[in-house]
Amino acid sequence: MRRDVNGVTKSRFEMFSNNDEAVINKKLPKELLLRIFSFLDVVTLCRCAQVSRAWNVLALDGSNWQRIDLFDFQRDIEGRVVENISKRCGGFLRKLSLRGCLGVGDNALRTFAQNCRNIEVLNLNGCTKITDATCTSLSKFCSKLRHLDLASCTSITNLSLKALSEGCPLLEQLNISWCDEVTKDGIQALVRGCGGLKALFLKGCTELEDEALKYIGAHCPELVTLNLQTCLNCHELEKMDLEECVQITDSTLIQLSIHCPRLQVLSLSHCELITDDGIRHLGNGACAHDRLEVIELDNCPLITDASLEHLKSCHSLERIELYDCQQITRAGIKRLRTHLPNIRVHAYFAPVTPPPSVGGSRQRFCRCCIIL
Repeated sequence: MRRDVNGVTKSRFEMFSNNDEAVINKKLPKELLLRIFSFLDVVTLCRCAQVSRAWNVLALDGSNWQRIDLFDFQRDIEGRVVENISKRCGGFLRKLSLRGCLGVGDNALRTFAQNCRNIEVLNLNGCTKITDATCTSLSKFCSKLRHLDLASCTSITNLSLKALSEGCPLLEQLNISWCDEVTKDGIQALVRGCGGLKALFLKGCTELEDEALKYIGAHCPELVTLNLQTCLNCHELEKMDLEECVQITDSTLIQLSIHCPRLQVLSLSHCELITDDGIRHLGNGACAHDRLEVIELDNCPLITDASLEHLKSCHSLERIELYDCQQITRAGIKRLRTHLPNIRVHAYFAPVTPPPSVGGSRQRFCRCCIIL
């Protein structure tokens, strides 16, 4: 702050706006100022751009606009704003969120795709004006796209998924929740070209069928997250293999118990977060009494004999896998067999460490190889 000859206080911004040769501009090289600006958010950059001509050039440099989120800044924007951003940022832009921007349509996003070909993360959640034309533009120009959110873009159809499959092979995360025109044919087209998917959100896609899950399972070996909430295809599901899906929790079992009354075979091997509470819900679920035939729980370290108690009412249960479930005991298995005498139980119990040998004589066997 300083005072002029009339005693009027002026701010730093006012001084800079009148004099591009202000001290800070003389002392710091433009490269360093540009580096400082790179840490600022959109709102602050826009304010800095109004300070002086020199700062306007630096603040609006495309290298400062690699990540833009307009949700907290100004949602009521028109398509021309997106076009202007794309022309200014060009190949610098890596991440853009237009979540909730209802005024943005296909034309603006076509210009955006043409100018911002290095975009990796794009959020269009709630941009209800866009159609398959936007995904066609992204497919044509944005081959580096990894994350795409199209939730609630209700005009999206199978054509969009086919386009993304053909032009965006690096796609890792896709959200098409509430895009209720998507069917199994769209999913089939998507996974054939985007086999590296790690997260797929299909909440509210009510036209999907069980066959869609078969396509996903066959072509997406790296998938970690799959959201099928409110997808009524799941009522006919008979087999579910979740082996080594290490982030699966009891919440998944609760949903399966409620929505999958025809479930016969379930693999949860190496799902290390599963607990007795999840098995309790499954044992009380619609499929438990007459349908469930096989459950695999290998390497589920939190499972105890309590889980076996919860499964006693599963009268159709033919086989249970319990390898390396260290809290399962022989007594627990014996109690299960009193209720299900024909069940096949596959389990392994580590041998009890034998007492130290007397006189220091060498052991005649490797105790690790003994199966009791």
